[in-house]
Formats: sequence, structure tokens, C-alpha cells
Amino acid sequence: MIVGIDLGTTNSLVSVFRDDSFEVIPNSLGDFLTPSVVGLDDEGQVLTGAAAKERLLTHPELTAANFKRLMGSSSEIKLGKKKFRPEELSSFILRALRLDAEAFLGDQVEEAIITVPAYFNDSQRKATKIAGELAGIRVARLLNEPTSAALAYGLHHEKECRYLVFDLGGGTFDVSIVEYFDQLVEVHASAGNNFLGGEDFTEVIYQHFARLCAQVLGRDAEALPPVLDKMLKFRAEQAKLLLSTQDQAALQQKWHDQVIDLTVTQDQFENWAGELVMKIETPIRQALRDSKMRAGDLDEIVLVGGATRMPLIRKLVTRLFRRFPSVQIDADKVVAAGAAIQTGLMQKHAALEDVVMTDVSPYTLGVEISRQVGDRYADGHFMPIIERNSFIPVSRVETVCTVSDYQPKIEVRIYQGENPMVKDNIFLGSLTVDVPRKKRGEEEIDIRFTYDINGLLEVEVEVKSTGKKSSILIEENPGVLSKEEIASRFKQLEKLKIHPRDQIPNQALINKANRLYQENLGATRDYISELLANFDAILSRQDEREIREAREQLGEILNQIEEDPLAQ
Repeated sequence: MIVGIDLGTTNSLVSVFRDDSFEVIPNSLGDFLTPSVVGLDDEGQVLTGAAAKERLLTHPELTAANFKRLMGSSSEIKLGKKKFRPEELSSFILRALRLDAEAFLGDQVEEAIITVPAYFNDSQRKATKIAGELAGIRVARLLNEPTSAALAYGLHHEKECRYLVFDLGGGTFDVSIVEYFDQLVEVHASAGNNFLGGEDFTEVIYQHFARLCAQVLGRDAEALPPVLDKMLKFRAEQAKLLLSTQDQAALQQKWHDQVIDLTVTQDQFENWAGELVMKIETPIRQALRDSKMRAGDLDEIVLVGGATRMPLIRKLVTRLFRRFPSVQIDADKVVAAGAAIQTGLMQKHAALEDVVMTDVSPYTLGVEISRQVGDRYADGHFMPIIERNSFIPVSRVETVCTVSDYQPKIEVRIYQGENPMVKDNIFLGSLTVDVPRKKRGEEEIDIRFTYDINGLLEVEVEVKSTGKKSSILIEENPGVLSKEEIASRFKQLEKLKIHPRDQIPNQALINKANRLYQENLGATRDYISELLANFDAILSRQDEREIREAREQLGEILNQIEEDPLAQ
């Protein structure tokens, strides 16, 4: 069985194509969105999703979120005494999604299409594939998120149109210009920012709350206690969500014997987020220029990603394009829907037999060269071989020559980026070839780049005078695990105890109760403590029917306790 997975910064989803349509699969809690949060419980077992998210406040030192932004780097995240790489934490989320899919479908899931931001670089894409391997999943393809959304939207619309996919998720922003006609979904251009998303908008509210709390407590904002710091980030996220439906968010934060009122208006939020909004406009203009289109050439603007629910984003889109955006498909589910449709295309499903999809390379790939400056050669210049927004798969070749007399070797240094100097681009790898010793400029080599639909690059070098060829598949990027390291990490992860899927709903509820206990005082605390004791007694009797009924009842009570006391 093959599934589609939207591995998100904030939330993740898993989907399947069957019975001529896509279907988003619920997790063990019955929710379609699984929080991309991983933690360790008090016994050292791994928690994922909602069960882990509830401990972000109560056990910040044992819980991690937003690690997708670190994919492809050599960063390590510390949970208690253990350290994890971003792809390892991502693998726990992928494993949970795989188990949810297997439980729902009644079949073993061995393969998946995983979506990634269009602007993910080579290292980030490889780290995503490694995360799949560590989760026991064979990654059939990496699919660009806006392309996935475009596929779902094009088939949903079933009419010829040109549209811009505006994909603002929790951690990344992508924009793609797409045309749909005659069952062909054609991506003309993609652009984006890997470090711009809903979390950044939460951050500007958090900074305001932190300054406010610091004033009340009489200390520097940078010196707030870690637990209070986490609580304020949680409140900032709550405020951002409230501002999606109302003009003001009024919250409270208790700290020891003090109650701090946290208020933010829609106007304040828009003012604080002004710099972020300006960053959004840049990729939009780049994608339009690359596609050789103007805003007026587009039929519709499609919003994708939960962060697009913010009114300030919808105002921005309406202002830029002088029309209201389209919200016909659930912004949270559309990427997962496209991934499921792509699995149907891979399996040559009868309902999709006439559908064709094209995609583009979101960035430029090239090599370092020397340029003649006066009477000498200067190193460090970038020569593009595959330019950004070339249709993929693609293969291009360029010829270079020696720059020194009797030069014995040529080192081909490979880069990704849009800057004229390689120092400002991303180094991907290198390949050194021997050449016959001749005078400067007399020996030439052909450098061929072949870029596939997964965003993986093969470089082939041919020495023209001898016909000798050498090639490299860019695999060993800085920050990316080697095959030996993957095998070692896989064995280490196998030793970790993963919290059983069927116990996640109970654990999530217990963690929520613990969080509410910390947030409240007096009689409410005593009541929550009593509820927890009763629920623990029921769990110990191991009667599934009794547990299910008690879980539903406890969930309703906790929801009532959690209600905003300032809400009308």
C-alpha cells in the first residue's frame, strides 16, 4: 500500500487514493491533523502528536516542535538526556502516520509520497527521505507542496485556468504559478522562503507578551523563566488563532500569585507583522516574473496552509491581486489531497489515466568557474547549468576549459543558488577529473547536470579529448547522514520505546489535564486532580468500553475548564 503524507512544520496528515477519490486518514484521536510535536514521557517513552503537544508547556525540556525548519542541518535537539537529529524526530511523526494509516486501511503501508516545500534545498530533501527510511517507509517520491496543492485544485475545478498557489504553512512559504488545461497540470514557476511561516507570526505576538510580562514581573524579557516562556508562546498561538475570527484576543496568564492580562488587537498584530508581510511579496513577484505572467493573467488565487486563515494574509492577497482569493478546498488538507492523487497517478489508477502533471526546478544549479579579470583569473564565480523554473526532469550540459598551462586536474565544484558568487550559494559536492597536460584553454570538459522529479541531482563530467567519463549522484551533503550513519541511527531508534498507538488518546487526555492543572488554581486544581485519579483507576481495570466512556466524559469536562473566561 502506498499513501501520501504532508509532513508539516506545525501539523502533518496522511492520505490515500481509493474508490476514484482521495481520502484524508484520521489519527487515533479521530483528528485529521497530527501535531508535528515529539516528546518523551516520564518513563522515557516517545510521545508524538497531541499527546506530546500537551506537554510543551508542562515539560518543555522533554518536548520538541518546529524541527522541520532544521531538516538538512547537523543540528541536534535535546530531549532530557537524549539528543535527536531533526530527521529522527520527523521519523517519529512519519511512523505515527504510517501506523494510523495501517489501522484505518487494514493493510500494511510500505511506501509513501512525501510533500516538501518547493524551496527545500538538496540537503533538506535528502533529510526528508532519510526520515522516511528511519520510519520504515520507502519514499517513492518527494512532491513539492504547492505542486501537490495545484494538482488537487486543478482536478477539483475541472476547467481550464491559470492560478497562483499561495502556500503559507507553519514554517515555510511557497508560491507557484500553475496552468490547468486538457487534464494537464503544468507548473510554470515556483518561488518561496523556507524560513517564513505561521510560526513567525506567532513570534511577533509572543515578543509583545514577553515584554508585557517582563514589565509586570520587573525583569528583562530575555530572563523570563523557561516554563513561563513556553506558556507565553502557547498564549501567543492562542491569540493568533482567535484573531482569525475576531478583532481582539484577550487572554490571561497566571504566574504564581499574579494574573497578567494579555491583549492584542487586529490592528496591533498587522502593525507588528509588517516586515513579515513585506517578505511575502518578494517570492510572489519573482514567480510572476519567471513565469512571464502578470497578476491580471491569473484566473484565481488559491490559498493553501493553515496560516492563510489570518485576516491580514487575506487582506494582503486581495490588495495585491485586486480580487478575493479562492478557498474552495480546506487549506489544511489540500496538500495531503494532492499527495494522495499523485499516488493514484503512480499506480495508473483508471480514474486518473488522462491526467498529466509537470513540475519545475525551484532553484538554479551550477558550478564554480574562474573568470578572467584583466591579466589574471579570479575564482569563485557561479555558472548556472540548470536555471530555476526549468521543467523537470531535465538534463543540460555546459563546456569549460583549463585555465592554467599543463593543468593536470579539473575540480568541478557544484552549487545551488541565485547569486553570482559561489560563496553566497549552497555547496552541494565536488568531482575531480584528470585531464591531459596541455596549454591553457586547450583541454575541455563537458559538465552535464541531470535533475529528476525528486529534486535529486546527477553530475556527469566527460573529458573531450579522451572521452573518459566520471559521475556523481549528489548524496553526501553537509549535515546529511551517510548510509552507514542511517543504519546506525535506525538501530538506535529501534531500542527506544514508542508509546503504543492505542494508548495515545488516553495519554493525550492525561497530558491535557496536567497542563490545565498547572494553568489553574485553588478548587479547579483540586477538581482536576480528582478527575485524574478517577481516570487512572479506570485505566488500571483495562476495560476498553469503560475506558472509552470515561475518556469521552473527561474530555468534555476538560474542554469546559479550558474555555476562555473572558469569552462572551
